[in-house]
Amino acid sequence: MNLPLIIRAEEHNEKTAILVPFARRLPQQRGCANATTDGAFTYRDLLHTSSQIATGLLKNAEDLQEQRVAFLIPPGFEYVATQWGIWRAGGIAVPLCISHPRPELEYVITNSRASIIIAHPNFEGILRSLAQAHNLRFILTSETLPSNIVPLPEVDITRRALILYTSGTTGKPKGVVTTHQNIQAQVTSLITAWEWTSDDSPAKTLRDRILHILPLHHIHGIINVLTCALWAGAECQMLSKFDAETVWNRICDGNLTLFMAVPTIYVKLIAAWEAASKERQKSMSEGCAKMRLMVSGSAALPVQVLEKWQSISGHFLLERYGMTEIGMALSNPLHSERLSGYVGKPLPEVEVRLVDENGELVPAGTPGEIQVKGPGVFIEYWQNPQATAKAFQDGWFRTGDTAVVENGNYRILGRMSVDIIKTGGYKVSALEIEEVLRSHPDIQECAVVGVADLEWGERVCAALVLQGSQPLTLEAFRSWAKERLAVYKVPTQILIVEELPRNAMGKVTKPTVVELFC
Repeated sequence: MNLPLIIRAEEHNEKTAILVPFARRLPQQRGCANATTDGAFTYRDLLHTSSQIATGLLKNAEDLQEQRVAFLIPPGFEYVATQWGIWRAGGIAVPLCISHPRPELEYVITNSRASIIIAHPNFEGILRSLAQAHNLRFILTSETLPSNIVPLPEVDITRRALILYTSGTTGKPKGVVTTHQNIQAQVTSLITAWEWTSDDSPAKTLRDRILHILPLHHIHGIINVLTCALWAGAECQMLSKFDAETVWNRICDGNLTLFMAVPTIYVKLIAAWEAASKERQKSMSEGCAKMRLMVSGSAALPVQVLEKWQSISGHFLLERYGMTEIGMALSNPLHSERLSGYVGKPLPEVEVRLVDENGELVPAGTPGEIQVKGPGVFIEYWQNPQATAKAFQDGWFRTGDTAVVENGNYRILGRMSVDIIKTGGYKVSALEIEEVLRSHPDIQECAVVGVADLEWGERVCAALVLQGSQPLTLEAFRSWAKERLAVYKVPTQILIVEELPRNAMGKVTKPTVVELFC
C-alpha cells in the first residue's frame, strides 16, 4: 500500500518494535503471532496483526473510505495494532482517553460521527451501551481475529488519518484532522532534528530505545514517541500506566537512549529519587546518564525542576513547543547550548513568525502571536468550517500563543486568551509571574490567572500549592513578591489549594482556576 509508515515497517521486519512489560495477559486470539501484551513484538507481528484487524473492520467492504473508528485501548501492542488496522482499512483513527468519563467519551464519538467503536474488555461496560444507544458497530479486542487476510485498499498519503480532540479550554473540544502526509511531515521533522537512530542508520549507531509513558489520545504520545519510534525502526517500550518506581526501574536497567515526559512526571520522578536510599539514587542517576536525550514538553517547565533534574540526571532537558494542530514547531537544539525558559528555533520544514494584533510582523524583542506554516499543519477542524477559517491568516495557522524572540530563540509568554492578563492598562504574562512565584520557599506549585474586574479590567490572582503546613498570608506573600515583580504584576488575591486542576497531559486548566476565584 502507499502509506509510507507501513512500507518502513516492512523494511524493519523482524526487529523488536514494541515491548510491553507489567501488563496483564489477554485472551488468546487465533492467528495472532503473540497473544499477550507482556512480551516483545516485532514489526512483522505488527504488520500481521494490523492486517487481521483491517480485514475484520472491512467485513465485506473494499475500503472504509475515511469512516471514523473510535477506539479505547490501554497502552500496548493492541493499541498500536488497532491504530494501524484502522489506517490500513482506509479509516480515520479516533483514539479515546482511558480516563475520560462517559459524557466526554460520548461527545467525541458523536462529534466525530464514528461508525465503529473498538474497545478493550476493561471498557466494555461503558462503550457497549454507547454503541447501542447510537446504533454503532461494536468490536471487542478479545474477539477472534480473521485467519484469512483480504486484499487491503491502497491508502493515498493525502487521505485523512487521525482526529485528535483539543482540551477544550476555550469551549467544546474541536476535532483536529491530520492526513497521513501531515503525520509523515511531523515525524520526519523530529527524526531529523533529534537524530532518531536504528541499526540501519548510516553511522551504525546504537539503535534507539524509548520508554513510552504518555497518554495515547494526545499528539505528544502518538507522534513524538510512538510514531517516531516506529518510523525510525527503534524499540518502543510501553507501560500500561505511569508509575514512578516502575519508570526508575527501567531507567536503572541502563538500556534506554531516549525519554520524553511532561513537567509533572519529572516532578514525580524527582520526588521518588529524593525518597530513595543513597545507593539507589546513585543507580538512578547512572541510568539517566546512559541516555542520549531527555525531553520535556506539553507545559512550561519550571526552572527549579529543570535545575533539580539536571543535578540528578546530568541532562539539561530539551524543551520544545507544539500543539495538536501543528505537531512540533520549535525545539531547543540537540547538540548546542540550550537556554532555560526558551523553546529554541523552528524545526526542519516548519516556518514560524510573530505578528501583532493587526497581523503585522513584529521586530525581535517585541511580543507577538505565534503563527505557523508547513506540511505538518492540520487540514481542518472536523465539520467546523467556521473555526477552521478563523484559525488561519493568509495561510498561517494562528496558534493563540504569544512569544518573543530574544537572542534568536523563542520564549513563550502564554496563551493570548488566559496567560496574557490585561490589568490596569498593562499586558502581563502569567507564565513569567509563575516562574517567580515558584522560587518562593513555601510554594510548590502555582497558577496565575486574570479574573474580571470592573476597575482593573482583570485582577492578577494566584492559586498556590504550598510545601508543608506553613501558613502564607496575602500580606506576607505580596511583600515578598513586590521585591521581585513590578507592582502591577503582583497578585492581588491568593488561594491556597491542595492541588491544581489539570488535564490528562498534566496541563493546568486555567479556566477552572479562574472559577475558583469567582
